[in-house]
Amino acid sequence: MLRFFLLLIVLASAHAAERVKLATVLPTGTSYHQILQTMGQEWRQQGVELTIFTGAQMGDESDIVSRMGVGQFQAGVLSVLGLSKIDASVTALQYMPMMFRSLEEVDFVRTRMQPQLEASLLKKGYVVLFWGDAGWIRFFSTQPALKPEDFKSMKMFAWSGDTRQIDLMKTLGYNPRPLATTEIFTSLQSKMIEAVSLSPSYALSIQVDRSAKHMLEVNWVPLVGATVITAKAWNSLPEPTRAALRKSALVAGEKMKASGRKEADQSVAAMVKRGLQVHPVTPEIDAAWRKMAEQIYPKISGNIVPKEMFEQVQALLKEYRARK
Repeated sequence: MLRFFLLLIVLASAHAAERVKLATVLPTGTSYHQILQTMGQEWRQQGVELTIFTGAQMGDESDIVSRMGVGQFQAGVLSVLGLSKIDASVTALQYMPMMFRSLEEVDFVRTRMQPQLEASLLKKGYVVLFWGDAGWIRFFSTQPALKPEDFKSMKMFAWSGDTRQIDLMKTLGYNPRPLATTEIFTSLQSKMIEAVSLSPSYALSIQVDRSAKHMLEVNWVPLVGATVITAKAWNSLPEPTRAALRKSALVAGEKMKASGRKEADQSVAAMVKRGLQVHPVTPEIDAAWRKMAEQIYPKISGNIVPKEMFEQVQALLKEYRARK
């Protein structure tokens, strides 16, 4: 009888699902969340139980990366802010203001740099499941602001813990207020901050437009990210399982990218109905922002973005534009 029960335990263990806990600051119920849930259903068919923790219930992206490091989570959907806590090379995809002129350029550069970036993240113990973006980051403010100088009198949101960005903002004459993303809405209400740069879809989800009723339509930087899993968790799975999971993840990634870009426009339209004022960018305004961006490139290269990565992005964009 004892042998029979031992045999049942062994058989149950052999068929028990692997468990992967994935964390993201993306809100519950969004299209991104729904796409992840669909991916989770497909993973379950391969014997992997994916549990998704959404919103900021587990902290901001820095907290997520820290918890992945100690094994509390095995996977995460991260923007460049979170990814840069793992490896600084990814900053080249986002922390170069006005460098990209179109999302097609973003796709081209990311595709060409992808093997190199994934190798760098793998050295730090993380496997990239898929890349994506959510269109352009825009500036939201409590009062009209069109040119770079207009924001210098405002208290601006800055990512808590991103000391290099904060120092750069101060050097340029801006007034950064380091906060967690969970504090943006209440900080706008209390006037602790008066301006914030966010993707429109995220701004809509946390109701930024309730207090910040102005949006500048400048293509500042793309909001780029990736979904990663710890190499330890990934390598514990059989190769056939990994192949099936990666195939499912890549499909999810393409859906999330398409959805993110589409919802950026839809989110702006939804906020306009609630009273958001969109300020278009004239050639004069665009030139002012581009001039400011080009002036700070020497401060970004080698400080915020590794110099070799900065130069590589410039070379790839030169190649792409020459083809066009």
